[in-house]
Amino acid sequence: MLIALNVNADSRNTTAMNNRSVPTATMLPHLVYRNVAEACEWLTRVFGFSEYYRHGQPVSGIQMYLGDAYFMLSTPREGRSESPAKLGYGTQMLTIIVADVEAHYAKTKRAGGTIWEELHETIYGERQYGATDLEGHRWLFSQHARDVDPESWGATVASRKF
Repeated sequence: MLIALNVNADSRNTTAMNNRSVPTATMLPHLVYRNVAEACEWLTRVFGFSEYYRHGQPVSGIQMYLGDAYFMLSTPREGRSESPAKLGYGTQMLTIIVADVEAHYAKTKRAGGTIWEELHETIYGERQYGATDLEGHRWLFSQHARDVDPESWGATVASRKF
């Protein structure tokens, strides 16, 4: 997975300039698929993502989003990146926050998505489930269920952001 970070930005202000080709989020994950057009169609149909744009002839990259979560689909690059389908294992997992995780879960199941973690509430206050996509990328879809202090379930807080 490739991740684009705005390393020169002050972490409190990463939106000093707007670029319509790249979202203003601090992180833009890149996920590798052998056929990005097929992956785009599948991710739209099963998970409800939307396509923003595509580039290349043949298509080598597609930017997608769901709410404020943006990511790039990209084709494998020799010696740099490969799909989990070819590697035989996943290399990361992404969590996407959705407004109604119950409805998202039901839609994913109806559309034939592979559920690897059933819908449940976590000790840290999220209602979530896990699904695998057509090439083996693992996704968590989550909704905030309650406000939980990290220390109450055993985490050690290093700095207070919230």
